[in-house]
Amino acid sequence: MTKNTDQNTAKNLAHLSVLISGASVAGPALALNLARLGARVTVVEKAAGLRGGGFAVDFRGHVHRTVLTSMGIWDEIHARQTHMGRQTVVDADGSPRVDLPAELMSGDVEIFRGDLAQIMYERTRNDVEYVFGDSIASVAQDPQGVDVTFDKGAPRRFDLVVGADGLHSATRRLVFGDESRYLRFFDHYVAGFDVPNHLGLDRTGRVYSEPGRAFVIGNYDGDPDRAGALLVFRSEELSYDRRDLAAVKRIVMDRFAGMGWEGPALLKALDETDDLYFDAIAQIHVDRLVEGRVALLGDAGYGATMGGMGTGVAIVGAYVLAGELALADGDFRTAFAEYESRIRDFAKGCQKISGNAGPFFAPPTERRIRSRDRMYRVLASRPLARFFKRMTEKAATDIRLREYPALSRA
Repeated sequence: MTKNTDQNTAKNLAHLSVLISGASVAGPALALNLARLGARVTVVEKAAGLRGGGFAVDFRGHVHRTVLTSMGIWDEIHARQTHMGRQTVVDADGSPRVDLPAELMSGDVEIFRGDLAQIMYERTRNDVEYVFGDSIASVAQDPQGVDVTFDKGAPRRFDLVVGADGLHSATRRLVFGDESRYLRFFDHYVAGFDVPNHLGLDRTGRVYSEPGRAFVIGNYDGDPDRAGALLVFRSEELSYDRRDLAAVKRIVMDRFAGMGWEGPALLKALDETDDLYFDAIAQIHVDRLVEGRVALLGDAGYGATMGGMGTGVAIVGAYVLAGELALADGDFRTAFAEYESRIRDFAKGCQKISGNAGPFFAPPTERRIRSRDRMYRVLASRPLARFFKRMTEKAATDIRLREYPALSRA
């Protein structure tokens, strides 16, 4: 971390009004940092409220720790971490093939995405305006500000707008162009939903793969009754309506019909659920992160569905964006340029390690499955486990953070 000794560079942002689209992780993270700097922040979220649960996300290395400590939430994340243990690759009869140590899969600390969002929301709810059940409909910029219309609420004007609304960002579509220009599909889809914990798992997981498809059953929170299922399958790119739950269920059921081991039980749970996550394994690659007074943050600008440490990158990006606005006294041209310059290569480096997430879980052939399992056994050995941990931390720490006095003192 570079040392900045000019304390006069710490600026108050009370003169700045910022609209953030999205209240998952990136949005509340930026809201927390900006609110500490005195900015007037509004977060708009299309869901009716905060989304609980979700996948577990992890943090690795000194950069993540530095940012989370500066935000004042490091200790609370540890207090609410999953304490996830080993995950075991199993045969079709459930017998173990290889164990994967917790540190390979869960980083230094792991927490449910919904719990992380809740922590940041609770710390900002009295200083930040949250508008749930609405979304941005149009954005019009001029030299002095941004006029925004909403699907439901009255039009409003802001100094800046930040799209932190995920892989399928509406803000990006409105300002930067259609999603098809930026989304790279990686030949796999992923689904997630809750299932009964009839295996009696206690903060452990089981991984079962057949050629081109796989599922993971894991218990992350010690709840004796509940577990989570993650399903991955190889596919050509599909055309479907993400809002049509019945149609999405049919896609997953068709792909996992005849799956061995716990496959039938998972399909039964899938048929009964009304809370299903489903998406392509994909990445977002934009040619720029800023357009005038609008910036992209987190998955909206440099997302990866899984395996790219997207939550960590979003947290770091929010810290850098807020810090640069503070150093520039709210001059968005200077701050946005610095943010883009400092975060772009870091985000790309983390994306590189996510491209193999699909084949990692669902190798295309039996031979590839056996080869993967042999690799797992090697990685599970203590010396190589430490080496693999250092390799994953390399991407997570490959950024030189500036010191932002206003954030360190806030």
